[in-house]
Amino acid sequence: MDKLLLRSACVQQLEADLALLTQAALTSRDEATHEESRAENQYDMHAQEAAYLAEGQARMVAELHETLSHYRTLDVGPFAPGSPIAVGALVRLRPAAGQTRTYFIGPRAGGMEVRIEDETVLVVTPASPLGRQLVGHRAGNALLIPGRTGSIKHEILSVD
Repeated sequence: MDKLLLRSACVQQLEADLALLTQAALTSRDEATHEESRAENQYDMHAQEAAYLAEGQARMVAELHETLSHYRTLDVGPFAPGSPIAVGALVRLRPAAGQTRTYFIGPRAGGMEVRIEDETVLVVTPASPLGRQLVGHRAGNALLIPGRTGSIKHEILSVD
């Protein structure tokens, strides 16, 4: 799988999320500052609630800008054979009895799924439970990963 294409797909998805969130933040700000949102009495909290919402969404927009910056500058070069898993790695895991899954160790935005070359790739971060287990291991290692029904043995098939 082409990791440049993967990074590009992550950036495109984050940019789409940013556009949507930016619009929501602007709408919230407009509602918070509109004259009809002015408090009618001391118990009217509509304007204050709208302001809190606008502030929270503005923070999320700033965090998403930072996340985009991390992805745009992320080195996605190939990992040397035998290299340990780190940020920028594309990892293929196979459970003892199951289907191979592909994960991308991203700097942020864990949980994002992107589809590349008819394959779904899940982004995990080093801070996530799975990411913490993977970082530092190499292709060929076996891991016990906790699941709903107990720990399941997984083999790391490749680290690209």
